[in-house]
Amino acid sequence: MKSIAVAALAVAGLASTSALAGNRDEDEFRFEMVRNPALNPNIFPNAHGRVKIESVGPVEIMDVKVEGLPPNTDFDFFVIQVPTAPFGLAWYQGDIETNARGIGYGRFIGRFSIETFIVATAPSAPAPNVFDEGPFPDATFNPTTNPVQLYHLGLWFNDPNDAKNAGFPATVTPFNGEHNAGVQILDTSNYPTLQGPLIKVKN
Repeated sequence: MKSIAVAALAVAGLASTSALAGNRDEDEFRFEMVRNPALNPNIFPNAHGRVKIESVGPVEIMDVKVEGLPPNTDFDFFVIQVPTAPFGLAWYQGDIETNARGIGYGRFIGRFSIETFIVATAPSAPAPNVFDEGPFPDATFNPTTNPVQLYHLGLWFNDPNDAKNAGFPATVTPFNGEHNAGVQILDTSNYPTLQGPLIKVKN
């Protein structure tokens, strides 16, 4: 009887752990990222991404797998207001590096749901000026704004030279930690501008 009781407790513990980890299908939302439609469609035409967002109560876990990209290349991953230029407001979520087969993977933990937003209440406040060189120096004061919901995702080349070597424009953009990234390669423009995929994730 003792062994049966221990086994029952073990099964109950596993069930609780599974529930806390959000492993149930109803806690997951999956969607695709597509090539930036502004880029030459003949260069890396199979580039795409797959995203899974798993709700675990106070946060979400977002797993991102990208494929069909240039091999051994660094990319920067952002949460953005609109999927294509001019992108609106954005925040730097993290890095994804591809392997020799052009496949990369990232896991990010935060708020990736219908409640994802940026806000800056008036009056504006001073901001640190850390990266002050190049075409996109740090702002020293923030603009004020009511809450702006951010429901789209984007992936940028970390280095404009990597984009150029892959056959894309060598345009410099602010989408990396030092504000000297390359062009966007993947986004969620397969969703409407005002209905990005994160809006579908409920808390």
